[in-house]
Amino acid sequence: MDTMGRHIITELWECNPDKLNDIDYIERLFVDAALRSGAEVREVAFHKFAPHGVSGVVIISESHLTIHSFPEHGYASVDVFTCGDRIDPATASQYIAEGLDAKVREDVKLERGMGPIRVPEAQVAISK
Repeated sequence: MDTMGRHIITELWECNPDKLNDIDYIERLFVDAALRSGAEVREVAFHKFAPHGVSGVVIISESHLTIHSFPEHGYASVDVFTCGDRIDPATASQYIAEGLDAKVREDVKLERGMGPIRVPEAQVAISK
């Protein structure tokens, strides 16, 4: 194994604001994303803010998936971190982006735990 973990930091823009503000939808989306990527879900915690926004985490045996949503801006900040090489964090990240109807997606992929972090250029996908 070349790395102890893989981390995808995802910026999602022009998302469906109703989905970004629906705690039940986001929780299901994140649990499904974890399961689709082959992860084992351990704990789930989500919080709905007033007047809008959701933050949450799905703890998986292999690490975690998190979100902070800003429906008023059509924006979500998503992290998917997986230890080892059995789970592909890109599968979960893509599923989440599609589930939130993101029109613009920016990913930064990091390898973790093997020395200094090398931060690559962000990869931007626009689906307008």
